[in-house]
Amino acid sequence: MKQRWLSLLLAGVACSSPKPIDPDIWRPQPGQESGDTIPGPLKNFGPFDSFADALKAACPLILSKPNASVVHLVDRDPQLAARVSTEYCAWLDLTPENKYELSMLTDLAQAGGSLNSEITCVLPPNVDDPRYPLGSIKYIFCLHNHPFSGELSGDDISFAAAMANAHELVVTTQGRKIPLAVIAFFSNSNDPDNPTCDGFYQYIPATRELMKWTNNPRNGWDGKKYGTVTWISPSHFTIQRE
Repeated sequence: MKQRWLSLLLAGVACSSPKPIDPDIWRPQPGQESGDTIPGPLKNFGPFDSFADALKAACPLILSKPNASVVHLVDRDPQLAARVSTEYCAWLDLTPENKYELSMLTDLAQAGGSLNSEITCVLPPNVDDPRYPLGSIKYIFCLHNHPFSGELSGDDISFAAAMANAHELVVTTQGRKIPLAVIAFFSNSNDPDNPTCDGFYQYIPATRELMKWTNNPRNGWDGKKYGTVTWISPSHFTIQRE
C-alpha cells in the first residue's frame, strides 16, 4: 500500500506543471520518501480550543485557494471546470495540549474518472509535527474542498473508513467523544474571486451517517442527515438516502 501510494504521488509530481509557491501548501520533491506523513502544524492558523471554531477558520482558508471552487464554470464550460478544479486536503488534529490545529494543505492530485469530476487530492494518513511523538496526535477530521459543490464521493467514504481503521474511531477528550470524519467544504458562489463558505458534507464512520451542514450566520452550522452508509463488504457499500 505504501509503495503504491508513493508511486502515485511521485507520478503526479513528475507529470504536473509547476505551480506557484504557497507557504500553506506542502508538495514533496521527486524522490522524497515522505508518502505517509504531511507536515504540521500550519503556520498562522490557531490553535483553537474547539473543533467548531477550527472548522469556521479552515473553511474560508481552503476555499480561498486557487480553483478551490469552480461552480461558476460548471454550466458554462464543464470541461474547463474539470480541468482547472483543484482539491486541497488537510488534517484537523488534536494535540496533547487539547488544542485543535491544522496540518499543512496538499494539492497532490489524482485525476477524477469522468469529464465532470473534479480533481481529487491525496492526503497522507499521518501528520508529522516535530513538537510531539507521532503517536500522541489524535486525528479528528480529514478536511478538503469540493470544487463542484457536490456531495461526498465514494472515494471520500472509502478513505474515511480506511482512516478510521488506521486511527481511533472515536477520540475522547476532556470528557467529550468526537468521532473521526471526512469533511468536504463547498461554496455556492458564482464569484470565483470571493467564494463563500456555505457549508460542508460529512461522513462519520462510527455512526455511518452522511450529514450536510450549512453555514448559518446567526446560529453557526445547521446540520441535516441525508443518508446512511451500509457496508456490504470491506470494500463495497450502499447508501440509503433520507
